[in-house]
Amino acid sequence: MSANLSPEERSNMANGHKANLSNPNTSEASKQASRQALKELGGEDAFYSEDKQGDDAPTAGMGNEGNVIGGHKANLSNPNTSEEAKQHSKEVLKEHGAA
Repeated sequence: MSANLSPEERSNMANGHKANLSNPNTSEASKQASRQALKELGGEDAFYSEDKQGDDAPTAGMGNEGNVIGGHKANLSNPNTSEEAKQHSKEVLKEHGAA
């Protein structure tokens, strides 16, 4: 089944199974099925880098640069964001020519 899927479809499937594994409300049988599905899709390492920042950190290169830039722009106007985080966002935007 997974041989006919596009990389995006495989990634979406893996993300769903990863979410199931972290959900405390799902049964152990469901989690076991997700573990097996991830294994059949190529294993967790096929979708997540070894230097994870969190359990759901995607592999480098899978992010959408436009979304990253948009997130940093939104961060600048968020009143709940620290000054350090805003400064970091300014630096990232400057590096990408979006300042």
